[in-house]
Amino acid sequence: QALELGVPTMQPGEVSFFLAAFPYGYGRPGRVSPCARREPDVPPEAPLLFEVTLLEVRDDPDAQPLPPATRLLLGAQRRERGNFHFTRGDFAAALHSYRLALRALDGPAAAPPGTQEEEELREQRVKCLNNCAAAEMKLERADEALASCEAALSISPDNGRALLRRGQLLAQQGRDAEAMLVLRRALELDPASKV
Repeated sequence: QALELGVPTMQPGEVSFFLAAFPYGYGRPGRVSPCARREPDVPPEAPLLFEVTLLEVRDDPDAQPLPPATRLLLGAQRRERGNFHFTRGDFAAALHSYRLALRALDGPAAAPPGTQEEEELREQRVKCLNNCAAAEMKLERADEALASCEAALSISPDNGRALLRRGQLLAQQGRDAEAMLVLRRALELDPASKV
């Protein structure tokens, strides 16, 4: 987040130093390197000092037509970034990342996707919409979460996670008869679900 806030204030060719308090870096838990798996390579609650050189400024890649493989890559990277924020409890930042992932996946295409790429784009959209719903539920935005569930179900009508969340949201709204139907369908699709 420190870089997201600081870099837009820079000019091309500028060198800046950003001192970031831990909430704007890796948060309370710090960061464990995927290679280490034990000791954090960034300690808990560590302030970070970044030295950044802005080499050039390019147009937003979302506005440009991109090949399907690039759209998939950008979408996956942004969704993973959202997951990072979500696991640290920063649900607003997670939601922002998931929405950026959807923008990349839904952006203009430089070429029509092949059958496999189209299926991967659909799967990634459903994952992002489900993640949006989860973050919106944590932020107590029930109407937005329900809309995300509905969007996921419009792409994949038998998606168990979207059905489960939709049922939970309907129950919270007191729409018990609707919730019961949706939750029964979710249970049929995944009878081993603990939830």
